[in-house]
Order: sequence, then C-alpha cells, then structure tokens
Amino acid sequence: MAQVTVSVNGRDYQIACDDGDEEHVAELAAYLDERVGELTGTVGQVGEARLLLMVSLLIADELAEAYHELDDLKAGGAGDGAARAMEDLAARVETVAARLETT
Repeated sequence: MAQVTVSVNGRDYQIACDDGDEEHVAELAAYLDERVGELTGTVGQVGEARLLLMVSLLIADELAEAYHELDDLKAGGAGDGAARAMEDLAARVETVAARLETT
C-alpha cells in the first residue's frame, strides 16, 4: 500500500492509497484544495470540519447536477450530437463519482 502527502487548506495529510494511485489521489486533493480556497475566499476560515463539510456539499451538488443533466439528455432523445454529449457527460459523472469514492 502506497502513501501520498497531500495539502488541503495549508495543512498536510498522509493518505494511504493503492500502489499506482498516488498521482490520482494527489489530483483529487488538489481539486479539493482549490475548492476550499474558493470557499475560504467567500466565507473565510470557519473551522476545518465545517469547511470540509461545506466543500463536500458543493462537490456533491456538482455530482447531482451532472446526474440531472445526464437524465435530461436521456429523456430528450439522442441524435448523433446529443449521444456524444451524453457520453461525455456520463464520463464526467463517472470521474466525479470515482473521485468521491477514493476520498
């Protein structure tokens, strides 16, 4: 089992992950850190637990919106362009879901 050090909100964390997943975990942490930075710019430092909960809710909202868009595309019929758009959106949803599962 591998370990990677990630930084979120200026604090380092040691995270265990499967061998070979270090880069992916680092990318997920960088995305999370970016979102935390955006949120702290808006609401300030509100405590680590509350801040991470708020960011988790924002990311869950992104995932829910992506699922909603996917459902809308499925319901609206699919021409060639719509089918490609649906495939792209499905890939986005799967990527976000994988990120959430690994964190």
